Amino acid sequence: MHTWRFIDSGTASAQWNMAVDEALLSAYKENDLPILRLYRWEEPSLSLGRFSHFQETLQLQKTQSSGVAYVRRITGGGILVHGGDISYSLIVPRSFVQKKGVRNSYRYLCGFLIKLYRDLGLDAGFAYDLQIPETKSPICLAGTEAYDIIIGGRKIGGNAQRHTRQALLQHGSIPLRLDKERFEALFSEDSGLSLTNTLDTLQIDMTEERLSLEIQKAFNETLGTIVQTGSLSAEELMLAERLFKEKYSQEAWNVHAKNTLQQT
Repeated sequence: MHTWRFIDSGTASAQWNMAVDEALLSAYKENDLPILRLYRWEEPSLSLGRFSHFQETLQLQKTQSSGVAYVRRITGGGILVHGGDISYSLIVPRSFVQKKGVRNSYRYLCGFLIKLYRDLGLDAGFAYDLQIPETKSPICLAGTEAYDIIIGGRKIGGNAQRHTRQALLQHGSIPLRLDKERFEALFSEDSGLSLTNTLDTLQIDMTEERLSLEIQKAFNETLGTIVQTGSLSAEELMLAERLFKEKYSQEAWNVHAKNTLQQT
């Protein structure tokens, strides 16, 4: 996986961001170049894991009237907050996972994040290496898994995967800042937000533009890659538009986890 395809999608809605992720995964073929995608969120947003229970964890009416967008991912994991972060997606062939295994694929693919934070002067490490025990929670930032990234004893960002017969999608978040009070009010239980890191709380002051460049630099240096910059293909764009309309804009999917995509 020496040469990668790079897509910077810019800023978009929560629903479009997740539609593009699924379109890239669905259109991916075994011999395609692996993909690195960066994107941002145009408004404060919540992304729910594939199996998150919306009404058990979030206050539905308050969330709907808050001005915070919400969308369900196709990946597992808990609920994650967005709006002051840059998110990334990686898509690699299934053969990569078969060689590495699921847990080791997490460690390998998250390696560029460890380098990113260390390049910024932060002492980042995996929870597993720091001997921090795993804890489960329906809220991403309130739980800890082996290859979550820890700085100063606190978690930063979150990552999740989806496996298909053709490929693996991993996506995650690099938070610059977080409006904790705004999001905190939407949860029915402890969100974990008060104990999480952002670059802002760690006294790292930078623009999104600079962070994007730092992410790309850390990625290329960690994996030894050459990137080919491009955009969505016609096939990927058409599929993303369909997913946006028929799935990610639908309450049946975002709240109740019912797939509304019409079969063709």
